[in-house]
Amino acid sequence: MPPTDAGQSAVATGQAVIQGYLKTLDASPGVYRMLNSKGEVLYVGKARNLKARVSNYARGTGHSARIARMIFETASMMFLTTRTEVEALLLEQNLIKQLKPRYNVLMRDDKSFPNILISKTHAYPQIKKHRGKKTEKGAYFGPFASAGAVNRTLNQLQKVFLLRNCTDAMFESRTRPCLQYQIKRCAAPCVGKVSPEGYGQLVADAERFLQGKTTTVQANLAAEMAKASEEMEFERAAALRDRIRALTQVQQTQGINPRGVAEADIVALHLEGGQACVQVFFIRANQSWGNRDFYPRTGAGAEEAEILTAFLTQFYDDKEPPKLILLSHPVEDEDLVVQALSDRAGRKVELAVPLRGEKAELVENATRNARESLARKMAEGATQNKLLAGLAEAFDLETPPQRIEIYDNAHIQGADPVGGMVVAGPEGFLRSQYRKFNIKSAAGANSDDFGMMKEVLTRRFERLLKEDPDRNSGMWPDLLLIDGGAGQVSAVSEIMAELGVDDVPFIGVAKGIDRDAGKEEFHRPGQRPFALQRNDPVLYFVQRLRDEAHRWANGAHVAKRAKAVGATPLDDIPGVGATRKRALLAHFGSAKAVSRAGLADLTAVDGISEAMAQVIYDYFNARG
Repeated sequence: MPPTDAGQSAVATGQAVIQGYLKTLDASPGVYRMLNSKGEVLYVGKARNLKARVSNYARGTGHSARIARMIFETASMMFLTTRTEVEALLLEQNLIKQLKPRYNVLMRDDKSFPNILISKTHAYPQIKKHRGKKTEKGAYFGPFASAGAVNRTLNQLQKVFLLRNCTDAMFESRTRPCLQYQIKRCAAPCVGKVSPEGYGQLVADAERFLQGKTTTVQANLAAEMAKASEEMEFERAAALRDRIRALTQVQQTQGINPRGVAEADIVALHLEGGQACVQVFFIRANQSWGNRDFYPRTGAGAEEAEILTAFLTQFYDDKEPPKLILLSHPVEDEDLVVQALSDRAGRKVELAVPLRGEKAELVENATRNARESLARKMAEGATQNKLLAGLAEAFDLETPPQRIEIYDNAHIQGADPVGGMVVAGPEGFLRSQYRKFNIKSAAGANSDDFGMMKEVLTRRFERLLKEDPDRNSGMWPDLLLIDGGAGQVSAVSEIMAELGVDDVPFIGVAKGIDRDAGKEEFHRPGQRPFALQRNDPVLYFVQRLRDEAHRWANGAHVAKRAKAVGATPLDDIPGVGATRKRALLAHFGSAKAVSRAGLADLTAVDGISEAMAQVIYDYFNARG
């Protein structure tokens, strides 16, 4: 084992620990982990030559303050060798995401990005938003920066190209045009208002537009409008005019539309005061499809090159990189990053830091956005920290809470009960950590709010106790806010006592007199209820937290209720999947009609064999 003489200085001990491993290392590529005396991973790194890399840490001088602190804390190391340095890079980033070491750069938002999909599973293709794996047959266009960017584009595209957005089941069941046709956003292929050839031309035009061939599409529409006007088809000419206007509006709302950049991601970083903001702009088909800001953890003081290197490898871990990525700063090991991204894309990917021309202007614009976004966030963070300090003072907490969990329930007379958990901290609401709980006990059916809260908190804390008993993950709350008064607080006290969790403070937030916002009463175990001044910023803060929990729980309840309303007895029949369900509903019109059908009627449905018809018939007749 490496030497760990407690009498030596901490820095010397760290260097001695690292030095002790050099005897067993060779020049292989691989990944190393540095751990503190508690066994917590401080840092994950990759190396082309493990022995050479680790020997650098054993030197007594030449380290930045960040690396010196890391060496100071190092009590042991772990190693994994790989065949190539690219494998080491990918393994390094996977371990960083999994372990979240303190001294590594970590991208904290890894949500997927939405695309526009023109689905080709039907004779009349549907246009819709798509997120996730591209398993459905069709043409995908994206990524877009947000669901809002997709929805705005879809809204305008429907005005221009009149493509349907309804499901196949709804399409098959139509007997007359829907509202989308009435407001001129669909050509109504469901009832034959457009021929298959005509609809196919609309689909082709939409694809051309999304591929960047906007001039061709606009010229074709203008020619059609002129022809209709010459032939005195003034109504058709007016409709084409409206489509041209909508097309122009799409182009205007996209903002930056670079001429010389057909496909690229623009990745710009601004670093200030140990905090970083990375702006990513998506350019596809010479069009801007939005931007998103990210705030990676900087690993206790990493520089620009290391931050961008880590960001790129983590960001594109589950996303296909474009042909060109324009950067605001150079990255470390550029050849290695290029190879890793090219392997991910299955083609050549280029990294560039442009210095002049249109590309440099695009990067400068993204960098300005990153700088302004970080300034806003830092200002908001200062305000948030002040509110958390005020919350600690108002509720007599030892320190300002770093993680607040707010709980609420939603149901209608016990129907479709759902519990919601919202999380907030110094950075505001942590939406990626929100949770919903489908109530499984009889509490929901009995409209028992206490029982529902018991189930939610029991499930939440039993999982915490099982997965993180030592509380090292940062997922344990410092404060619970419960929607309710003395009764809720008493119930929560019993629940927490049963779980053996007696050091997490909780507060009940009751509406107070006349259930008026501003007159809230706060309840704590064993104490008299109290209120805050009506103009106290802490009161507004608590109201925001409670309202967000209420919004989240209600949204989850509405979604669950809508799903229940859309459910049919067909969902419970073995062997009846989505395709057969659509076929049955299209043929009979309703699940009730299916339940009354005879065997001969059932076998007349496309995709329903005699054996399957027997299963369906037996299911309904056995139920009486």
